[in-house]
Parts: sequence; structure tokens; C-alpha cells
Amino acid sequence: MNVETELKKDGITVVRKLDTLTVNTIARDIAEKLCKTFPEQNFIFQNLFIALSRIPMYLADIPAGFAEATYFYKNSSMYFRNGLDLENLEKFAVHEFIHYLQEIKDKKGNLVRLGLCDYGDFKICGMGLNEGAVQLMAAKANGSQEEIVKYYGISLPTTSPTYYPLLCNLVKQMAYVTGEDALYDSTFYGSVMFKEKFALLCGINSFLKIQNNLDKILNVEEKAIKLDNKLLADDCEGSKAHKIAKKIENCKAKIKDLFFETQNLIYTSYFNTQFSKIYTTADIDEYRVRLYNYKNFIGISENYTDFNDFYINKMMDLDNKYENIMNNTHIAVVDNSLIAKFFRKIKSILSASVELKR
Repeated sequence: MNVETELKKDGITVVRKLDTLTVNTIARDIAEKLCKTFPEQNFIFQNLFIALSRIPMYLADIPAGFAEATYFYKNSSMYFRNGLDLENLEKFAVHEFIHYLQEIKDKKGNLVRLGLCDYGDFKICGMGLNEGAVQLMAAKANGSQEEIVKYYGISLPTTSPTYYPLLCNLVKQMAYVTGEDALYDSTFYGSVMFKEKFALLCGINSFLKIQNNLDKILNVEEKAIKLDNKLLADDCEGSKAHKIAKKIENCKAKIKDLFFETQNLIYTSYFNTQFSKIYTTADIDEYRVRLYNYKNFIGISENYTDFNDFYINKMMDLDNKYENIMNNTHIAVVDNSLIAKFFRKIKSILSASVELKR
């Protein structure tokens, strides 16, 4: 099967090749963005510009609901939705250029790894994690500002409101645990740094479960897009339309469940693991701040109380931990101590909710 046939299987039809001037303009601007945004990667601008400018780029008709641009590794080419102006070509190219930089092929030209995604002989693992990470980095390179969006009944903060918003949010929660540098390194170069650091802080089983859930979210969202395109087709009406609409609703409900299951696993595995590593009052204060700040990253819905409940229970546990530390070390509690004042107030506020502003 040739490349053109494979592209048509995904509904992509090539319109024309981009001219050299446009290609060089896009390559130069994105090379500048990547060098400026990720200085720790030590990119050399001239080398990066030359590499990106050599990628064949095309305008193409792409089905509604799918990405505005796509990198096709089998011929190392880039395809942009026909009709995009230069500014949007550059905006959507960042994501695909990162894909180009992160691909690892074997001697036969087969893709074996794409950043955080493994292309095994029988199964692809980590595609959802990789797509979320790449888009999070693309949004950062494009200078996108965080905003609150609502999808599938979930309100969440994201710097990518229209492109993988749920995946970006969840991956950012994971990066809050590990730090962004580990995420960037593994996304660009396919290193195990991010996986190992997250597994160390949360457990390897949690990482594998989260990785699997992100793949599921990606797959179900793609299924929902395809169903939506069928629903909009001219020949879709009556009972056929009703059945497709029902399937779409089921997909949305599944995505919502997967999102909250994944979010809950990220913060519970992290904060439960770290709780056992608290030995001093300074550890308690650091843990409390980390837990409190986590509320700025989560998605919420009308009936979602899981994080609030977890927060309250952990505050009670910290109160007990503080008293045990003080009793074991026989240190007198000074009345004007900030941490002492904090824990004296804990019991009076446990019935209140953690304020989640949306």
C-alpha cells in the first residue's frame, strides 16, 4: 500500500505542496520558538532550522474533527488543512515538528518509538501520554495562556482549549508530580526519565494504569469524532441517526469516567506515597502546600467531591502526624509558631470544602 492510499484511508487528500519560501518561513519561526522555549535541550538554531526546512510539507483536505496538521512518519512529510493562513500553519506545525524530532526508527525505517510512545510488535503503548505531552509543549512554545474550558461535563484548566484539552490537563498533573524537565526530556528524546521518576514517586503500577487510561481516552475521543462525522452526513437520519447519537453519548460518558479515574489515581498515588516520607514539621508544611496547590490543576464536575474529600482526610492525617512528631521529639510548641497555629485551626475547618474556583 503506497503513502497516498494510506492517507486516503484516513480521509486525507493532498491538494498541493507548499512553496519553498513558506516552508523556510515556518521552519525558521518554529526553530526559534523551540530554542527559546526549551533552552535546557540545547538546540542549535541553525541545525534545527535546516532539519525542519527539509521536511516536505503539503496542503490537504482533512476530515472535520481531526487535527489541523499531521506528520506522517512513513514518508517523513507534513500535511496541513487546506485553507489555513501562515500564522495558523505555524501554530499547528509546532506539534507535528516535535513528532518529527522525537521519532526513532529501526534500520528498516519502521517506527519503534515516538517520545513517550512505544510501537511494539503487537501493541502501541503510551500514545495518549505522548500526544498530551507534545501538545502541552506545543502550547507552551506558542505562548498559549491557560483558560477554563468545559468538555463532557468537566470544567478544567488547560493551555490547549481545542486540541487534546483533557489529555493536556492530565499530563500537566503528572508533570506537577515529576517536574516539567523530566517530561520534556522524555518527550523529545524517548528517555525513561519521566517514567522512572513518576514510578518512583507514585509506583510503577500507577504509572502503567494511568498510561493505559490516557490511551483509552484518546481512542474513545477519536471514536466519538468519527461517529459525529457520520451523524452529520447527508444520508444519516431517522433511526440510524438516533443509534449513532446514542453511541456518541456513551463515548462522552466513558471519557468522563476515565478522566476522573485517572485524575484520582494521579493525586492519590502521589500524596499517599509521599505521606509515608514525612519525618519533620518542615516536611508537613511542604506536603500541605503541595496538596493545597494541586487544586489549581484538577478538573471538576457538578457532583465531583473526590479531591475535596481526599484533601480533608489528609489534613486530619497531617494533624495526627504533627502531634506524633512533636511528642516523639519532646519539642515544645511555641504559641506564635505558624505551623502550630495552622494545626490548631485544622479541626475547625475540616467541615468546609476546598475552594475550587472555576
